[in-house]
Amino acid sequence: MRLQIALNPSMLIGAFIWIGMSHAEAKETKTITFPSLDKLEVTADVSVVHDSSAPFIVLFHQAGWSRGEYKEIMPKLNALGFNCMAIDQRSGGKVNGVKNETNARATKAGKPAEYLDAYQDLQAALNFAHTHFATGKLIVWGSSYSAALVIKLAADNPGIVDGVLSFSPGEYFGNALSVGRVAKKVQCPVFITSAKAERGNWLPIFSQMPSSGKQFFTPKTAGNHGSRALWSKFEDSDSYWQAVTAFLKLHFIAKAGE
Repeated sequence: MRLQIALNPSMLIGAFIWIGMSHAEAKETKTITFPSLDKLEVTADVSVVHDSSAPFIVLFHQAGWSRGEYKEIMPKLNALGFNCMAIDQRSGGKVNGVKNETNARATKAGKPAEYLDAYQDLQAALNFAHTHFATGKLIVWGSSYSAALVIKLAADNPGIVDGVLSFSPGEYFGNALSVGRVAKKVQCPVFITSAKAERGNWLPIFSQMPSSGKQFFTPKTAGNHGSRALWSKFEDSDSYWQAVTAFLKLHFIAKAGE
């Protein structure tokens, strides 16, 4: 099911009607659209299976991919007590049979679609989730280049972002953005992981974070890059899930009703 939502007054009524649907009706993933900061239409899959006071996770994919990265992950997060939204950033492509619709629109419109061009999509998604879906804790989750961008997102939105999960972050942006520098502003709980060999890419970033709730996980196996480390086809995915679940339970699951 596809729901078209825009942030203009004439369409906000439809958004609130959707949010007000019964719990039974909401127990499915719906595909919606909303405008990015530059008005480019962004596609997202939303899975709201709990009350709006439950913690809400906004999920961002890795380079060359789409919201399909979270096809298998979202139902498991739902089962843990979270509502979720996975978006297509303009910098991406296709994965798990899911085409990146935002990237297709950006290409058609002649808009640049490099990593940093996608930051406005992350900010717009955070704003949209905060306005329309989440009344409880709001968490951002990134993979690869977006794992670095969610650290900036948390630094830029200290009153909105309550937690960060970052899968394989690094200094991907050269002189245009120092992730380590913005990490100094992140006060909320942060979880970082990656493939084993990537640890050196993010440890300096992790060390800059003043958050007392920060933690990391390094697999004993070779592991995998980005959020795909949680896909069940990988034999070591359970170890990642155990670490992720422990972090979420510590900081968010018990606080869902606050």
